[in-house]
Amino acid sequence: MSHDQTLQLLQESLDAIRQDHLTVAALCQTWRAQTALLSDLPTPYGKVMEDMLGRLEAGSLFTEESCSFSQIDLLTTLDMWLDNARQTLAKSN
Repeated sequence: MSHDQTLQLLQESLDAIRQDHLTVAALCQTWRAQTALLSDLPTPYGKVMEDMLGRLEAGSLFTEESCSFSQIDLLTTLDMWLDNARQTLAKSN
């Protein structure tokens, strides 16, 4: 799978969770499975992604916005992560 396809898959998973078509667990599993993409990005990308996914999982244990980790804010942060990953990969090509 190309990086473009992987990034598209990750974007689709964000869209699906926002439409309640995907669980937090499934989203996190999808993101964590993209090891080829992560290996081609600088190390901090993996650390930041894991931090965001961990917070998303912790927040899913509570009702949507009752936890200190806002699901909406975390999904927005993952959107920004994707944008930065796209830009980083474009620069390296």
